[in-house]
Amino acid sequence: MAQLVEQRIRNAWVRGSSPRVGSSNLNKSQIPANRTCLRFLVMKIKRWHLILGFVAVVIIALIITVHWMWRGVVGPNFEVSEDTYIYILPTDGEEEILEKISTEGKAKSLRGWRLLRRVRPFTPHSGRYVIHPDESVLDVYRRLNQGRQEPVRLTINSVRTLDRIAGVVGTKLMLDSAAVMQALSDSAFIQDFGYNTATLPALFIPNTYEMYWDTDINAFMQRMQKENKRFWADKGRDNAAKELGLTHEEVVTLASIVDEETAQNAEKPSIAGMYLNRLHKGMMLQADPTVKFSVGDATLRRIMSTHLETESPYNTYKVKGLPPGPIRVPSVAGIDAVLHAEKNDYLYMCAKEDFSGFHNFARTYSEHQQNARRYQRALNARGIR
Repeated sequence: MAQLVEQRIRNAWVRGSSPRVGSSNLNKSQIPANRTCLRFLVMKIKRWHLILGFVAVVIIALIITVHWMWRGVVGPNFEVSEDTYIYILPTDGEEEILEKISTEGKAKSLRGWRLLRRVRPFTPHSGRYVIHPDESVLDVYRRLNQGRQEPVRLTINSVRTLDRIAGVVGTKLMLDSAAVMQALSDSAFIQDFGYNTATLPALFIPNTYEMYWDTDINAFMQRMQKENKRFWADKGRDNAAKELGLTHEEVVTLASIVDEETAQNAEKPSIAGMYLNRLHKGMMLQADPTVKFSVGDATLRRIMSTHLETESPYNTYKVKGLPPGPIRVPSVAGIDAVLHAEKNDYLYMCAKEDFSGFHNFARTYSEHQQNARRYQRALNARGIR
């Protein structure tokens, strides 16, 4: 019976009809032909097995390749132990950028980068960019392609000369310090920001600012101007200056003298009050720091009569009123000391003979002479000339 069913199946493949179980009408002359068809069918099945096997191998290989490439895009790729920064210049092309990413970022591979740029073209942007440990190529590619920089922290300190500021700017930003100093000395350039070469130190407010590394000199000056306006609008400083009858630049100029007189913040309001008293009375300020500035030697420890005769608009022993501009970039404490000066009736001051950095104040000239003699004896005793 089993053989009969098998035979009927063979006949059905040949005729395309369904076999009927139980039929005995077999054509013996068809058996060889049926066997040939069966062999053909088996060979065809084997061929399909080979094809399917080949397709499976291709699919597996494709999956492995795609996975390998995808891991190169989204997998950890940078073997840095901490946040690392790369600096892209405006002149850098993609190859220069890739070199920096590879060497400074310690990239395992850049195959993911080359794959990404086929999907979305890369556009170089100058600036300072961070690479985090174990970050993916996709993260870095997006950041650089979109120009998402990491800002730098630039600290403006209370300094005596503007070349110190130029040096800091040249260190922190993509600017040459010599070029910065040249710009700060250019009267036509700084006039656009409302200052001249004498008043320019009043622009800079000591603080730490965040800005982008590729900030140019114009953008830097605009930022300083913006921060200056913010400073004076804060804590009622603008109103306090108006109450004193002084401009912002005049307040800063007096603050620069106060800062040069002492490093003791607690004493600065008293010194500011004394100088304001002299201004209101029409007296010369006779501030020793302005003499040092006029001579060009801030390290002088003893002012001699020859120093007092120096011809300079900054020498307040010869010129009445405030100097043309600040003799340094003053501290915020110095500015606030002027704005909130102590109400006193002092007209004179002299450094204390103990060299503590504090001063003896006097209401009369005779009292001041006594203080001055004590200080001169102390200088003589120490051999300070």
